[in-house]
Amino acid sequence: MADIVWTPTAQRVASARLTEFLRGVSVSTPGVVDYPSLWRWSVEDPAAFWRKIWQEADIVASAQPEATHAEPLRMLRETGHPGADWFPGARLNFAENLLRHGRGADSTHPAIVAWNEMGRQSVHTYGELRREVAEVGAALRRLGVGPGDRVAGFLPNIPETVVAMLAATSLGAVWSSCSPDFGTRGVYDRFGQIEPKVLFCADGYRFGGKVHDSLTKVAGVVERIVSIEAVVVVPYLEPAPDLGAHTALARKACLWTDFAVAEGETLDFAQLPFGHPVYVLYSSGTTGLPKCMVHGAGGTLLQHWKELVLHTDLGPEDRIFYFTTCGWMMWNWLVSSLMVGATVLLYDGSPLKPKPNILFDLAESEGMTIFGTSAKYLAMAEKEGLVPKNTYDLSTLRTVLSTGSPLAPESYDWVYEQIGEDLQLSSISGGTDLVSCFALGNPTAPVVRGELQSCGLGMSVEIWDDDGRPLPAGQPGELVCTKPFPSMPVAFWNDPDGSKYRNAYFEHYPDVDGGVWRHGDWAEITDRGGLVIHGRSDATLNPGGVRIGTAEIYRQVEQIDEILESLVIGQRWRGDVRIVLFVRLRSGRQLTDELRDGIRRRVRAHASPHHVPKKIVQVADIPKTLSGKITELAVRRIVHGEAVRNHDALANAESLELFRDLAELQTD
Repeated sequence: MADIVWTPTAQRVASARLTEFLRGVSVSTPGVVDYPSLWRWSVEDPAAFWRKIWQEADIVASAQPEATHAEPLRMLRETGHPGADWFPGARLNFAENLLRHGRGADSTHPAIVAWNEMGRQSVHTYGELRREVAEVGAALRRLGVGPGDRVAGFLPNIPETVVAMLAATSLGAVWSSCSPDFGTRGVYDRFGQIEPKVLFCADGYRFGGKVHDSLTKVAGVVERIVSIEAVVVVPYLEPAPDLGAHTALARKACLWTDFAVAEGETLDFAQLPFGHPVYVLYSSGTTGLPKCMVHGAGGTLLQHWKELVLHTDLGPEDRIFYFTTCGWMMWNWLVSSLMVGATVLLYDGSPLKPKPNILFDLAESEGMTIFGTSAKYLAMAEKEGLVPKNTYDLSTLRTVLSTGSPLAPESYDWVYEQIGEDLQLSSISGGTDLVSCFALGNPTAPVVRGELQSCGLGMSVEIWDDDGRPLPAGQPGELVCTKPFPSMPVAFWNDPDGSKYRNAYFEHYPDVDGGVWRHGDWAEITDRGGLVIHGRSDATLNPGGVRIGTAEIYRQVEQIDEILESLVIGQRWRGDVRIVLFVRLRSGRQLTDELRDGIRRRVRAHASPHHVPKKIVQVADIPKTLSGKITELAVRRIVHGEAVRNHDALANAESLELFRDLAELQTD
């Protein structure tokens, strides 16, 4: 029997926006009577489904589309480029759709409420947000920013980040952001590829009760990326930070307060095609430089509206929160809540230090209705001994969302025992690659312990074996998507022949005509239509829901003189993943505590705190393939007590035994 931990009331089902949508579809589509039949219709007739989403979302467009998509509808062209041309003929603007509620009676409704470790910092109404976006947009236009130019943000999760993004995209520029805890090399590896014209940053940020300077790192980035013509500095820590202390900044930088000074500016939204680039997001950098995923404006709008309104039941009266930095796609997802007219709650800082219950302070004080976070946070809150329901009035809270890594069954128990019994707990899963989700919540269905509730509407999700055969319910395999969807990346940056795009998603099943998207999750569909995700099927690390690429760690570790080579894996540990680094040292050297500390300091300074390994272990040899490449996947399998199927592919298969049953990996 399914371990059902929550069931929506009849009233909640009846009032859900998903129910209203289902009712509208069923009028014209016989046989659509419940969620399973609605999902089948959405993937079997994608033209009708996505046309319905366009209509229900009431997309603001200066020119309506000629069709839902151009024929043929394929995931991949023979050239290696995306095969689907969605909504040809449409002309729209991303920012205009997010700012549609900033006029008339809606103008006084709160759009953004911002908190940090010291509590509430500011409130922006929709009218104030529109005005600030107009002023910053006009300042960018004076710098010559226009369609296709890149504007980057190296910023904390603060209102100015949202304003800068909306100002850039109102002009048709492409927005890309990293969180300020990234090291200089991590920022350069990303922004250096897309060559931004303008960089927004803050003078620093707070995390865990400590103050961190950003300007030194920004100066290093500006010196290396010659395309940056102007730097706009948000005075976040100090009212008047010293920009003259760094030569690179003294030449190009000004304060936010001096940048947008003209009042009475009007918004002039550039009207662009449906697939015009709006965001560049980044892969984890597992095998080299991070891949730059270019996402289109129209596809992002439609997917986010569908997920927020239908799967999350978001409306204008809601106050939605997601614990995220602006370097994670959940920031982009959260900000899209503005198109619904909801209030977006931002938080910048550590969720547990110096005050372990700060997020529940925010929830109670702001009347939060939707609480989004990571599986790691929920596990850590449990370890902290938090019992929010005993100390907070959370009566407004109706939904808890979790993503970033699989949510352990025990965390379901903690949420219902310590936060509240009448909550929809939705573990959701997708990725930067689609700036959205393959699996989502369903406000009309029960929550089953340990399961994601449903496959997303319009997402043709299946589970396949290695030979490309669909697997029945209950059997784990590769999570794939067999039909195109509008939020597929419109391109990869600097990928003229489409080879990076093809290799990222379509090489695993190369013989499928038109392509099939292999996502890299090892998962199974249950007989109830839910999903269980067992983890990544490749070597990407994912501690605490933060995607980490092994190459970014190697680049730092192997510059240390004592280390000859290294290998890093993610070890499943206590419901999460921890980074384990193996090092082979020069002859006669030993892994001392001093060397361990030096490794961690370097990784923290030049990559980010998320990249720092939890365990560092010395080994005598590193397994390699016949072509000389280290093999992370084989080591990970040995560490987890699993069989390595193909020893013949290794040049030194005997070295795998060095990693079996290591005592160091059996303890915290």
